[in-house]
Order: sequence, then C-alpha cells, then structure tokens
Amino acid sequence: MTPDILCIGSVLWDIIGRSPTSMRLGSDVPGRITRLPGGVAMNIAMTLRRFGMTPAILTAIGRDPEGDELVAACDRLGLVTSTVYRSDDLPTDRYMAVEGANGLIAAIADAHSLEAAGDKILRPLADGRMGTVETPWAGPIALDGNLTEGLLAEIATSPLFAAADLRVAPASPGKAGRLLPLLSHPSATLYVNLEEANILARSECRTAGTAAEALLARGAGQVLVTNGGKPAAEGRRDRGVIEGQPPQVLVTRVTGAGDTFMAAHLVAERRGANRQEALDEALRAAATYVSGDIGS
Repeated sequence: MTPDILCIGSVLWDIIGRSPTSMRLGSDVPGRITRLPGGVAMNIAMTLRRFGMTPAILTAIGRDPEGDELVAACDRLGLVTSTVYRSDDLPTDRYMAVEGANGLIAAIADAHSLEAAGDKILRPLADGRMGTVETPWAGPIALDGNLTEGLLAEIATSPLFAAADLRVAPASPGKAGRLLPLLSHPSATLYVNLEEANILARSECRTAGTAAEALLARGAGQVLVTNGGKPAAEGRRDRGVIEGQPPQVLVTRVTGAGDTFMAAHLVAERRGANRQEALDEALRAAATYVSGDIGS
C-alpha cells in the first residue's frame, strides 16, 4: 500500500480502566479494563483509516511479543507498518489510564522507548521510502508531542519536513511545552486543548477563542483549541478566529477524543471544506467518539 499521510509518534498498548461511577483519589470501584492499540499517532491513524485515508506510522515498537501483537493489529487495521522502527533492545511502550463517570482520573504514559529511539523513527523520510532531503515528503504529516523536545526542535528546522502539511498535537498538557519550537513553523497547524494552549501561549485565557488569539499573537500560523463541551475555536494568522459548539452527548470515554478531533478536521480540510465546516465536522466526530457510538 502507498500511504497518503504519515503519522509520527506514539504507537503503543492502551490499558484503560473505565467505571460508570464517579471516582476520586483512592476510589476502588467495579468497571472494565481493556487493552487496545493506542497512542496519539495510532489514534489519529485509526481515525484517518475510518475516513478512507491510508496512513503510514513512523514510530518505535519493540521486537518483543507485545510488539509483534501490536504490529499485527496495525496490519489488520490497514495501516502501513513497513515504516516502523523495530528495536531489539527497547520494550514496546504502554499507556495506562483510569476513567470514571466524572472523566479522566489519572493516566501514566510509558513512552520511554519512543524517546530513546530518537531520530531513528524518521529514517523513512530520508532514505527514499517516503522522501529524501532533496525531494522531501510533500503530503500531510500528523506529529505528536511524545517525541523529545530535542527531536521536535530538530524537526522544526529539518529540510525533511519543509514541504509537508504538518499537523501537530501535544500528547498531554505535561508535554505541551515541547511543541514550542514548532509554534511558528510556517506550515504547522497546532491542535491543543485550553490548558495546553495556555501553556504554549504563557497565558491564562478562560475560553478557547481568547486562547487561539493568544497563540496567534505568539506567532502561530493556524491553531485549533478545544475546551471539552464548551465552544472550540480555530484561528489563522491574518484571518482571525472562529468558534464552534460541540454537540451535547453523554460522555462514556475521553482517551483519544482529541486525536479523533484532529484527524476529522484534517480530513475535512483535505476534502475542501471551509473553515467553519471543517471545525464543525471535527467537533461532531469527537462527540460521536466520546459517546461511544463508534469503535475504539
């Protein structure tokens, strides 16, 4: 298969515990525990596949049994895995989260192998498989913030990314600061929630719209800011900020919602939707995801 988009970042096993009851620190409640392919890059790739695109994943996966299972799962989903860096000495990464009726309670991302692999995961962009320095990849790239700050800074100035339509998402608020080198990249679109936007803009905005304005003032070219069930915003340099209201749904899960939003928005824009249409379609897709009406 020939990919039409590259997804760079974390591909790992998501271990998610969900309970239908509200939880607090120290809660011990019944629920369900699942293990599914996950990670920011993986969640984006799976959503893109559902929308008819063919993503290739650039990531690090161990040559352990968990890694073999994960690559096989990616193959079954129709993702291009020939671009994956398989490590002999690094274990396959994992993410663990606990979710209650009141949202995400806690999560731990063990993406140490991806960080340790460093720029080895970018080899397909330079060795001719997906481009070279002279003829860089000219299509869309979804990039997640699980990469190290040093590697993200390298990507910000690398000729391998000079022709790409770069779509960037932080892995979590705790890693949002890693994206600072990409904030003013000429072809980057940043997808962040309100907390992440405030970290990047060094602001204390209370709405997605004002946070988008703050990011544009800091040099961003295009940004999308979400705020749970409250209005989201899309901002572009010299074209101002627009807003959209997420549909009201019963939230049954939250892990992966932002990645679904990003993928749906990218697909809508590639199809030629205008700004408002693309924002509204992305919000509908994310709402459908968190309601549990589509599979993980």
